[in-house]
Amino acid sequence: MQIGLRLAIKVIGYIRYFNDFPIIQLTNIWTDIGGSVQSRSDPKVYVVQTGTSLIERCILMTTDPGDLVLDPTCGSGTTAYVAEQWGRRWITIDTSRVALALARARIMGARYPYYFLADSEEGYKRELELGGRIITAESAEKTQSKEIKTSVSSVVKKFFSRIRHGFVYERVPHITLKSIANNTEIDVIWEQYQSEVESARKELNAALRNHKTSFKVETGGRQGKAIDFSAPDGKTDTLPSGEKVPVYELLEWEIPQQVPSDWPKDAACALDIFWQTRIKRQKAIDASIQKKAEFEYLYDKPCEDKRKVRVAGPFTVESISPHRVLGVDENGDVIDRPADRSWGEVREVEPNYGFTEIILENLKTAGVQSVHKDDKINFTSLVPWPGSLICAEGDYMAGEIQRRAAIFIGPEFGTVSRPDLIEAAREAADADFDILIACAFNYEAHTTEFEKLGKVKILKARMNADLHMAGDLRNNGKGNLFVIFGEPDIDIETLQNKQIQVHVKGVDVFHPNTGEIISNDTDGIACWFIDTDYNEENFFVRHAYFLGAGDPYGALKTSLKVEINEDAWSTLHSDTSRPFDKPASGRIAVKVINHLGDEVMKVFKV
Repeated sequence: MQIGLRLAIKVIGYIRYFNDFPIIQLTNIWTDIGGSVQSRSDPKVYVVQTGTSLIERCILMTTDPGDLVLDPTCGSGTTAYVAEQWGRRWITIDTSRVALALARARIMGARYPYYFLADSEEGYKRELELGGRIITAESAEKTQSKEIKTSVSSVVKKFFSRIRHGFVYERVPHITLKSIANNTEIDVIWEQYQSEVESARKELNAALRNHKTSFKVETGGRQGKAIDFSAPDGKTDTLPSGEKVPVYELLEWEIPQQVPSDWPKDAACALDIFWQTRIKRQKAIDASIQKKAEFEYLYDKPCEDKRKVRVAGPFTVESISPHRVLGVDENGDVIDRPADRSWGEVREVEPNYGFTEIILENLKTAGVQSVHKDDKINFTSLVPWPGSLICAEGDYMAGEIQRRAAIFIGPEFGTVSRPDLIEAAREAADADFDILIACAFNYEAHTTEFEKLGKVKILKARMNADLHMAGDLRNNGKGNLFVIFGEPDIDIETLQNKQIQVHVKGVDVFHPNTGEIISNDTDGIACWFIDTDYNEENFFVRHAYFLGAGDPYGALKTSLKVEINEDAWSTLHSDTSRPFDKPASGRIAVKVINHLGDEVMKVFKV
C-alpha cells in the first residue's frame, strides 16, 4: 500500500491503490456463480440439484449463525447441507422418499471445515490476533497492566461455545482519507524514523561529493535541473517554496530508486541503505494505517482451524400423517369399501384400501426376516382374525412343527407402547396362540423388556419405512420389509471403586425353525451406545462404541480423509465400555444397532 498525492491545476488529488480496499461490494447481478452443478467437489446426485455456491450466498445474506432455515422442497438436500456447514439450524421437507434418502446420506457423509467460534477461548485469541493485539494468559501474567490481567482471566471463565455469537471472521481494512488524516500515530512514526532517513541521505551525499557526472532530477521543485556534485561549498538553489538548498546535495524525494551506472560503489551501498530505511519507515506507517482504519468483516470467510475436521451434528428424519379422507354414511360407518376378493390376491392398492390390509398383504408375501438370511418366518397361510388388537392369524413351519402366530399391527404413524403389547399378548394367550408377532415402525423403549407372557413368546418386528408408500411398492416378496432384531446380551459389572462397566456379548436371536433363542457374538453389531443416566423419557448418547466386522478404523480413516489417533480409536472400537459412576436416577439404557440399521434398547436398574 502507498499513499500518493499530486498537484493538478491547484487541486490536490488522491491516488487510491487497489489493496487499500481490495473488496468489491456485491450487487443484485451475480456473474461469478451459477445455479447449476459443474464442480467435481460438488457432484450432481439429483436431477434438480442446485449448486451449493448459490444457496450459500443466499443463506449468508439473509441469516445469522443459529437461525432456522426452512426448505419445503428438499430435493438433494443442498439447503440443509449448506445450512449445516454455516452453523444454521434447518428443516427440509419433501414428498419423495428417494430425495430424503439422498439428502440424509449426503449430510451424514459430509466433511465440513471447523470454524473458530467467537464464544470460545480459541476464537477469542484468534480475534485478538486479527485485531493486531495478542493476549494470552501467560503474557498477561508477565505484564504490569491489571486491566489486561482482569479481562483475560474473566473472559477465559465465561466461554460457552454458543453458535449464536457467530464465528471469527476474516476482515479487510477500509482505508479512507479520513482515517489517514485522523491518524496521529503517523506523525509519531515519521519523527521516529526521520533521523535515520536523514542520516542515510547525508551518507549518500557524502559518497557522491565531487562526483564528476551530474544527476538530472526527475521529480519535485527542481525537476529537470542537474545536481552538480562537484559544485563549490555554499552554492545554493531556491525551491518554489522559497527554501534554499545546496546545489550539490540530493533531497529526500529526489533520490532515485535505481543506481545510475556511473555512480561509485560506495554511493551504491549508501543508496541501498537509504532505501532500506525509507521502506522500513513506510511499512511502519502502512501498518499503523491498517490498524487504525475501519474494518469490513468478510462473513463468507470465517477463520478455519486446520487442525480439526467437523461432521454433521445430530438430526432426525420424521414423517407426518397425510390427511386421509374416508367416505362415511349418516351413521358414521365407512362406505366405498373395496370390492370383495380372495385373500392374498396381488392387486394394485386402491385409495381407500386400509393400512392394516396393506401390511398383511405384504407380510404374507415377504414373511418376517431375522438377522440371518436362513432364519425367516414364511407363512403358509395368513387370514384375518376378529380380535381387538390381533388382526390376523398366521401359520408357519418351525422345523416339522406347525405353529400359530397372532399378528399385531402397530399404528401407521406412531409408536407401539408396552401396554399395547401386554394387551395384545393377553389376547393371544386367551386364543391359545403359540407366538405373538408385533409389526410396527417404532417401539417405545420399555417394550424391549417385554419378551414373554406365559407361554406366548413375543417377537417385535420392525417394519421398513418403504411400507408407508405401499401403494407404490411392488409386492414381490423381495427386500427386508419385516425384520426381527434380537435382544442384546449384556453384562453389567460393578468395579472396586463402585463404578460401573458394561460389556456387550452379542445379540440373542430368535430361531424360527427351532423356536429357540440363540446367542450370537458381536459381529452382527455395528455400534452400541449407553445413556449413563436414563430418565425414562429420552435416550442421550453419553458413550458411543463401534464394533462391526472388517476394519472399521480403515473405513473411518478413508471416509474422513484424515489421520485417526489409533489409541483414541481403540477406546471406541470395543465391546466393553469405559467405567462410569452410578447414575442418580438408578437406571442406565443400552442401545444396540445392527448393520441393517435396526436398533433395540434395553434398560437396566443399577
